[in-house]
Amino acid sequence: MKALISVYDKSGIIEFAKTLAESGVELISTGGTHRTLSEEGSLSVKQVSDITGSPEILDGRVKTLHPIIYAGLLARRDLKAHMEELESQNIDPIDIVVVNLYPFSETINKPDVTFEEALENIDIGGPTMLRAAAKNHPSVAVIVDPGDYPWVSEKVADNSLSKQDLRKLAAKAFHHVAQYDALIANYLSSTDAAEDNMPENVNVSLKKFASLRYGENPHQSGALYIPDGITSGGLAGARQLHGRELSYNNYMDADAAWRIVTDFAENSSVVIKHANPCGLASNDEQVIAYKNAFDGDTVSAFGGIVGFNSTLERETAEAMSPVFYEVVVAPDYSPEGLAILTKKRNLRILSVDPVTQSPRFVGYDYRVISGGILVQHPDDSIDDPNLWEAATDRQPTEQEHLDLRFAWKAVKHIKSNAIVFAKEQTLVGMGAGQPNRVVSVHLAQRISDSKAKGSVIASDAFFPFPDNIALAAQAGITAVIQPGGSIRDDEVIAEANKHGMAMLLTGVRHFRH
Repeated sequence: MKALISVYDKSGIIEFAKTLAESGVELISTGGTHRTLSEEGSLSVKQVSDITGSPEILDGRVKTLHPIIYAGLLARRDLKAHMEELESQNIDPIDIVVVNLYPFSETINKPDVTFEEALENIDIGGPTMLRAAAKNHPSVAVIVDPGDYPWVSEKVADNSLSKQDLRKLAAKAFHHVAQYDALIANYLSSTDAAEDNMPENVNVSLKKFASLRYGENPHQSGALYIPDGITSGGLAGARQLHGRELSYNNYMDADAAWRIVTDFAENSSVVIKHANPCGLASNDEQVIAYKNAFDGDTVSAFGGIVGFNSTLERETAEAMSPVFYEVVVAPDYSPEGLAILTKKRNLRILSVDPVTQSPRFVGYDYRVISGGILVQHPDDSIDDPNLWEAATDRQPTEQEHLDLRFAWKAVKHIKSNAIVFAKEQTLVGMGAGQPNRVVSVHLAQRISDSKAKGSVIASDAFFPFPDNIALAAQAGITAVIQPGGSIRDDEVIAEANKHGMAMLLTGVRHFRH
């Protein structure tokens, strides 16, 4: 038996190669892998060039691309004609291929990577060998994952690799190559989008990260998948420090919490229920931000998810203790704060790093519809208050302007038709997911009750009629922020002027269906 070994990730390769050699397998290798096995591993290893009679050329671009190699990989052992042809050409079959690929993902995630550097890290020989070996898997064992080395070596030793084993390894190899090719294709197309700023093709490659007890409901199965080959933080990469396993809904709500708090530069806290914030506040003191967020809707907070954009401190943990929460998410925890939170046996505690992605990687939002997938750029535009238009006779006061900026960030994360009432950088009422905006205003008014007086209102889209403004004025709202753009803008602005309200037009809509 012969094994061809060429790996970038050399984890465990010496040990694996030794077990193969002990089983009587002849080792063939290339370049750096050959040096590792022969020098560090003290193994007898032939160079590919010794087999082909051809040296490595073009700075190593051509090493294994040779008929002798591919005939040895592709010859069917069950076809007499194939085996006779190998013998006539003095070519030996290759029975095992161990290959993993150049680190294209690591390369393009470097902040200073050049296009030329990325191109040089596109592996050619490796994927070609993997495809050849995987195609001929009834005869060839192909290994791409160092995690498979132990069990494969055991089965090679006792000659017990089954058809199912070989097929499993082949499938993993094709997945490995598909992920690699998808990453390259997306990288190259990210700088060559179509006229509508969207690429002609989008390749998505995901790997299973965690199994879930079930999906949204008990009769639905579910799992968490993460982008294969992309280095990123965010909720998917969270470290769970305590508590039971996360459910599908836990992930959805925790992600909503994390997205919201990280949209604020100020120290902020949010309470999430069913992917919408029922409480949100910013304050110089974290514990006050939390208390204000909780007070926004104390009833809905029960069983919710709470999020922070700064290290969770002891005082905040103490304030949280009387309330039942499913999940808490923060970038980090003080030792004292963590000790308090871990007293709650079932509380899931997540530590999350900021998302880090290569500037060349274009991320998209995906939504499945029957028969297809909708793809869009994320709503990550940075709103510039300097570009907002003061449309009313009265300008916002300094405090109103502060609250309007807060409310505008908050409304972006609430399901449309979204309405936010905010005061002193605190969410005091909101309406979400309603078929019309008037109902959303009614809901925000009901939740805020007396706290609405002196608050500001934010709307994710324009007000189609002035009735929303009249309702807000009745509730005691003093200032408004909205995109503008309605054919009745003049009527809406006139209604605001009628009640002495200030109004800012942003020119940007933030629908979140």
